This record gives sequence, structure tokens and C-alpha cells, in this order.
Amino acid sequence: MSLLAHSAEDPADSRTYLLNNGTAHRYHSAVTEGVTRISAKIAGTARPFTGITVDGLAPTVDGVDLDAPLHDAAAALDELEEVYLRDAVYFHHPRYLAHLNCPVVIPALVGEAVLSAVNSSLDTWDQSAGGTLIERRLIDWTARRIGLGGLADGIFTSGGSQSNLQAMLLARDEACRRELTRDGISPKFSALLEQGGPPSGARLTDILPRLRILTSECSHFSIRKSATLLGMGAEAVITVPSDGNKRMRTDELAAELARCQRDGLIPMAVVATAGTTDFGSIDPLPEIAGLCAGYGAWMHVDAAYGCGLLVSRRRELLSGIERADSVTVDYHKSFFQPVSSSAILVRDRSTLRHVTYHADYLNPRRMAEKRIPNQVDKSIQTTRRFDALKLWLTLRIMGAPAVGELFDEVIDRAADAWKLLHDDPRFDVVVEPQLSTLVFRYVPGADRDPELSDRVNLHARDALFASGDAIVAGTVVDGRHYLKFTLLNPETTLEDIATVLDLIAEHAGAFLAGQPQPALSAR
Repeated sequence: MSLLAHSAEDPADSRTYLLNNGTAHRYHSAVTEGVTRISAKIAGTARPFTGITVDGLAPTVDGVDLDAPLHDAAAALDELEEVYLRDAVYFHHPRYLAHLNCPVVIPALVGEAVLSAVNSSLDTWDQSAGGTLIERRLIDWTARRIGLGGLADGIFTSGGSQSNLQAMLLARDEACRRELTRDGISPKFSALLEQGGPPSGARLTDILPRLRILTSECSHFSIRKSATLLGMGAEAVITVPSDGNKRMRTDELAAELARCQRDGLIPMAVVATAGTTDFGSIDPLPEIAGLCAGYGAWMHVDAAYGCGLLVSRRRELLSGIERADSVTVDYHKSFFQPVSSSAILVRDRSTLRHVTYHADYLNPRRMAEKRIPNQVDKSIQTTRRFDALKLWLTLRIMGAPAVGELFDEVIDRAADAWKLLHDDPRFDVVVEPQLSTLVFRYVPGADRDPELSDRVNLHARDALFASGDAIVAGTVVDGRHYLKFTLLNPETTLEDIATVLDLIAEHAGAFLAGQPQPALSAR
């Protein structure tokens, strides 16, 4: 019997699937087989997608009998080819230009293999030991890159949405604490607030409905979702208009902050974005920081996309981020890490007490008194993967400057692509990018109505996806449908981009050729 196969009749056979000192050789063989296949698959992938449809793939997946195990890793990998690998969307391909999905660096994949096998859980010291210290070092390293100061801290998260949620939770509870303290509360209640956990009490029924979050109209949807999850409701979010470059208008922000003050509302937080999802725009961070300081508002910077600038030659684009109270970073975007690898950083580590809970079985208070570092004390998650290891190995093997060079390459490519689009009469491009995102629209002609243009662009995107030759994203600007390139692959050339534009134009032209022509006006 091969090391990858097992006998279904052997009642003790199930133990051979467990990774331990007696089965390490089986683990090595099975993983080697898997890695061999996926490396060959990636090496031979000629396009980012096969164009398979839901109806085309679902019967294959549904046809798998999950109650009839194959007892053989090679057979399972053969099956996986049919249900997943053959039709997967491959982000490493240079003509994948759609979402904020990056190709990944090999050192991070080594880290992924290690962390999955050891399977540390980063909630308590007695489950992770060195993993705890490695994560803490990376948080300190990132905080220094941002410039948050000696009291900074943070925690790794599952992604930008979770980081933004935690930031809004901290901002909410800090705003409530300030309001209750200002009103004068009992020493006992004050002590409870300082110990952490969400504030409570009758006065909160007056405070909570008055809290407001101010954010750009181009900010991530997770800000509004966070307000809802935190019990504030979407109406607690005040949308601030953006300028022609899709950056928050600070004059409008100032006006909204003044209105909040006039109406007795509490500006709990201002969310600035360093790299919006649609446009890659960076809000004017220094000016926003000044307004936050003047009104006593928590400043959060969502740098999920733009965090790669921390290791880039363009670091100055993040000027002002060092004045934030909290920052979201997604290493699995512009640090070229596998999903997931993200973090939330705070200027003042004491604010993390708002997510601290002590459970007798896990992290009793006596551990904190003994200065035992339990990461669960500052996370809204309990069990967490050791995702920090991927970034650790990336920095130790290739170094931060090399990561920055990769991000700078895609920003350079986006600048060249903007010129290409700007000079091409077939397309209308919205803004010149600060990062690596381009929003544009195929223009079927001056005499075409906007509704037809919408249909043309929607069709071109769908047809391109169905062909599998390339993948682009879409968005809506001023109520109209646009296409979007998100460049995160340094292997994507200007020639690749030009080819994709030609493909879009071909699909658009084919669609227009099938449309009824407008009648000629009588002379």
C-alpha cells in the first residue's frame, strides 16, 4: 500500500491520518504530492479562468459523495482537479485585473505550510508561546513604520472588515467613556470603565443615539456595516462628499463636524481612507487629523489597501497617518501575503481594554497580574491562526524593501496604464490613480445614450469573464456602470493591459453590432 493510501477495512486505520511522530512520513508524502501538483498547475496556467459557469460546475461538485471517502490522497487530488483546481481563478496570472487579490510571495507560502502543520492558536501564551512573541514583534514593527509612538499596540485580524469593526468598537466605547466621565459618574462605575468591556448604564440611552461616524462617500462599506453591528444603525454614519480625485473634502468634513456640535451630536470617529477600494485614493490625512484633534474625534485610517506604502519609496503619501488613533492594515493586499493576514493598530494600547474579557478556563485575571501575554486580551476573536508567521518569514527571507519594490512596480504600471487609457478615444477614465486602481468606461460614441453605454460595459465585462482570457472588475460612478482594473501583480505588463483593453473593445463592438440602429432623421 502506498503512503497516500489507507485500507477502509482496518478499524485502526483512522489514526494514521493524524499528524504525529509516527505519521510524519505520510504527511510529507501527501503534502509533497499536493505541492507537486499545484506547482505544475500554476506553471501551466495559460489564462486566469476557464470561463466555467455555475450551472456547468455545480453538477460536478454535487456529484461527489461525501459519505464515500477515497482513502487515498492521490485519488482525492485527482478529484480536486475536477471540482476546484481546473476552474479556480488564478490571481497570479498577469491578466487577472479585477479585485484586491494579490499574487503571493513564496516565503509566505512556506509560513502557511508551517503554521498549518503546527496549528498554534494565538489566543493564549500556553497555546502559542513563540508565536505570541512573533506576532507582538510584528505589531511593534508595523506601529513603528506608521509612527504611532511608544504606547502603540494591536492585534492580527481576519481582514480589513474585522479591523474596521474593532476600531469602531474602540472609538464608540472611548466616546461613551468620555461623555460619562464628563457628566460625573460614581467612582465604582469609573473603575469598571477603566477595567474594560462595553460601558453600560442608564445614561447610555442618551449617549448612544447621538454618536456619529464621519467618513467619505468612497470609503469601504464595512464602516456602515460596523455601525449596524455595533447597534448604532446605518443612520449613525455621516457621508462626507469627495472631490474630483475621489478624496474626502475637508471643507465638507469641517462643516459636518460643526453641524454635529451645533445639533448636540457626538462625532465619535472620523474614518479616513488610505487607498479606497474603487479608486485607490488617499484622503488628506494631515488636514483630517487636525480637524479630529479640534473636535475630540477618534481618527481611524483604513489603510487596508495603501499599507504597502509603509515599505515603499512613496511613503510620503501616508503623511499624517502617524496621528491616527487606529489604523487598519491588510498585508494580504499590498504586502503580497496569502489570505488572511491583517491587523488593527492603536496609538494607545490602553484602549484595547474595551475588548478584554477574562475567562477562568482561558485567561484568568491572575495571568494579567503575572504579565503573561495572552493575545486574546486584545482581540474580538478567541481562536486565531498564526497568520503573523507568513509576514515574519517574508521579512526574514526577502526583506521589507523587496516587498516595497513589488508594490511600487504596480503603482508605476498603473500610471502608465492611465496614460494609455487617457489617450485612447475608446475609453473614458475617471481619475488619475494615486495607487494601482483605474476606473474607466468604454465609450460607444458621442451619439449613444447613457443607458446603452451601461449595457455595453456590463456586457463587455461579462463576456470577457466568460471567455476566461482576462478578468476585470466593475463599479458604479454617479449612477453609471464602469469597469475597473486593480493592478497588484508586478508581472502584469503594459502590453497585457493594452491587450485586455482591445478585448473589451471587441466584446463591446460585438454587442453594439447586434443592437438596432437609430433611424436617420428626415431632411
